[in-house]
Amino acid sequence: MSHFSQIKTQIRNLTSLKSALNDLGVDWKEGPCPVRGYRGQTQTAEVAIEQDNGYDVGFSWNGSEYELVADLQFWNQELTVDRFLSRVTQRYAYHTVLNETSQKGFQVAEEQQNTDGSIRLVLQRWSA
Repeated sequence: MSHFSQIKTQIRNLTSLKSALNDLGVDWKEGPCPVRGYRGQTQTAEVAIEQDNGYDVGFSWNGSEYELVADLQFWNQELTVDRFLSRVTQRYAYHTVLNETSQKGFQVAEEQQNTDGSIRLVLQRWSA
């Protein structure tokens, strides 16, 4: 029986996911690569995060989104699972907005980090 948990996300763009992890200072490996779990079990993921305890965390494509894959009993990150996913999701959304809007000709005019942790972006596009 597998000890792995798959936690659904709204993450669909691998490039934005990688940028989000970089922003958070998370060391990751590009896959496909194995995510190590209980008793040597592995699961393949597109992004793997090695932990000091010999168990890994990863993001695996399920056909529609990247799920967080881990043996949660051996979670060894400085943030809780919920907080980790919240931070990754916020940075993912930030990069997704920047990528999508830049493709449509927008540029960041103003960026503000609020005390509650939210980010305020003002975008502009010049038209002729």
